[in-house]
Amino acid sequence: MSLISENPVLFVKHGCPFCLKVRLYLLEAGLIDTVTLRESRSPEEEDAMKAELSPHLAEVSYPTLRLGDTYMTESDDIIAHFVKEGGPAPAQLPTFQAYVDGPFKQLLALYKENAELKQGA
Repeated sequence: MSLISENPVLFVKHGCPFCLKVRLYLLEAGLIDTVTLRESRSPEEEDAMKAELSPHLAEVSYPTLRLGDTYMTESDDIIAHFVKEGGPAPAQLPTFQAYVDGPFKQLLALYKENAELKQGA
């Protein structure tokens, strides 16, 4: 399977740290031009994207990668797909690693803390 012949579509939500993680991997890996990027930048665009994706997913989340009739929704799974197809390992990409080890890690910790606080309320 070739990245280009599959013409994957990457659905992302503006401001989503998981979406940025995948985009940064693709950009630094030199693979960004092998996907069609669909980004929602407004509530209306997000509603339209959800309507398009919901028949194919139990729960719509971002990022989502469409490969033909197959859909992937976990950022690590999406990156692993591109690595399997011949892309570089994430550890070989210093900017990607800096994001994952720095801002992304902090955002994930804040997200988990917020979820715990909501459960306690």
